[in-house]
Amino acid sequence: MQETRQRILDYLDHHGSASASQLAKSFGMTAANLRRHLRILETRGLVFSLGLRPAEGRGRPEHLYTPQLASSADLETLTRALLHQLDKDGNQIEGLAKQILGDAKVPTGQISQRLVAAIRRLEPLGYKPRWEARPQGPQMVLGRCPYAPIIADHPELCRMDANMLDELLGAEVEQTAKLQPGPQKIPQCVFVLRHMHEVPIKT
Repeated sequence: MQETRQRILDYLDHHGSASASQLAKSFGMTAANLRRHLRILETRGLVFSLGLRPAEGRGRPEHLYTPQLASSADLETLTRALLHQLDKDGNQIEGLAKQILGDAKVPTGQISQRLVAAIRRLEPLGYKPRWEARPQGPQMVLGRCPYAPIIADHPELCRMDANMLDELLGAEVEQTAKLQPGPQKIPQCVFVLRHMHEVPIKT
């Protein structure tokens, strides 16, 4: 692959998403030249736009690009699996979450320990997770949605994420943000922990 486009992919993989002007500034290139590389990567299915983000100052809104973590074929497979797994009421979504987590263990210890363990389990799935302390309680932030290209057609995937967090944290969670701009205006999903279940620490 052409060196500049590989650098773009590496940057997006590390930072989650970026606009053409951000990339151009980082690489010392013109935004027009950078957009040309992004169009090529988008045509090849290697990146996609998360939508427009407000520009800083008086500039026009810009597209925010992120790596395509799964091919179109992978997404079609996921969609078919969902349609097969879910009944009309979506009652199978909890089972789907458990299937994805596999042999994840019941959480033990303090909530901070559970949050760290959950992050380690979610990182390989492409979520770029982190947790933040808030006066109303801790919250889990998913800095990347692996299913962003199809989430509009399959909002039940947000419930699947919530069910996975329920399993990983031993707590009920509530989604308070869905692909909303966070730091550097990067879209993120936020889940606030509610009704934490105390699990004894094993000795």
